[in-house]
Amino acid sequence: MATAQATLTPITDTTPAVVDIPAKEPSGAQWVPRYPTSKAISACSEPFAQNLGAFIAALKAAGASVNISATYRPPERAYLMHWCYMISNEEQDPRTVPEKAGVNIRWDHRDANGSYDKPSSIQAARAMLNAYGMQNLQTPPALNTRHTLGLAVDMSITWGSDLTIQKADASTVTITSTPRSGMNSDLREVGASYGVVKFVGGAADKPHWSDNGH
Repeated sequence: MATAQATLTPITDTTPAVVDIPAKEPSGAQWVPRYPTSKAISACSEPFAQNLGAFIAALKAAGASVNISATYRPPERAYLMHWCYMISNEEQDPRTVPEKAGVNIRWDHRDANGSYDKPSSIQAARAMLNAYGMQNLQTPPALNTRHTLGLAVDMSITWGSDLTIQKADASTVTITSTPRSGMNSDLREVGASYGVVKFVGGAADKPHWSDNGH
């Protein structure tokens, strides 16, 4: 890793001390595998983990297919996801992105002369957005997301015909409506009975469920 040097001069000892300060690494798709998200229900906080497990068990018992893409998300990953989206889609100036402790990234790229290179900065952020699989996301990933608290899940749910499923109170409902996916309004009521609430923002984030809908 490239480093820069700084000279420190103690008050009681005038001998300069030299320390290595890691240079910031430019943004780009190489950041995406770092700070990996979890797909495990066990990575969630209680009681959401138990509630989610019960809801998924009911879905599978009813014959639905469930694929989890994310549960707990480290705050560092949430930071990277949020700001690459903002630079790519919301005209965020890469030079004004706030720093985050422990994430030594440089969002504003420089050309050979050391001047700000806007096209390269946006291109690198977009490469990150694509590598995160956020091409179809219609809302910025939250910085203070329920994922970083272990209180959210991204999952796809599908089924082939009428779905007869048990609610948390042990009553049974048959869902005949469409779509046959997690966007189904009747399925949302079932999920809510378990304390697993569909995202309140509609189709802007289709896979997202949490303890409160945010």
